[in-house]
Amino acid sequence: MEKVIATTAAQDLITQLQKQHGKLIFVHSEGCCDGTSPICMTEGDFYLGSRDEKIGEVMNVPYFMHASNSSYWQHLQIVIDVQNGMGNSFSLESSNDMSFIIRSKIMENK
Repeated sequence: MEKVIATTAAQDLITQLQKQHGKLIFVHSEGCCDGTSPICMTEGDFYLGSRDEKIGEVMNVPYFMHASNSSYWQHLQIVIDVQNGMGNSFSLESSNDMSFIIRSKIMENK
């Protein structure tokens, strides 16, 4: 089971953003402002710290999370979805009046 996946709607938006902006990354916010929303940025526009870990990838877009949050999410699969309405203004999809959101599923041990 993959750690990070995306719904069809999120995949469509990721494809659109890749066409507009090129290489992308997702950064899982730590919750100070937007809870645990995924922030989508152009690769190179976000400084990854020494404690940011790549936990997965979806559609060739790496997904990073701070190490302090990884333990909370270790048994959950992250499902990137999208909804109408502006979310995090730093995230690329906000200019389309859309916002990426997280849904999660318990990962089964196999």
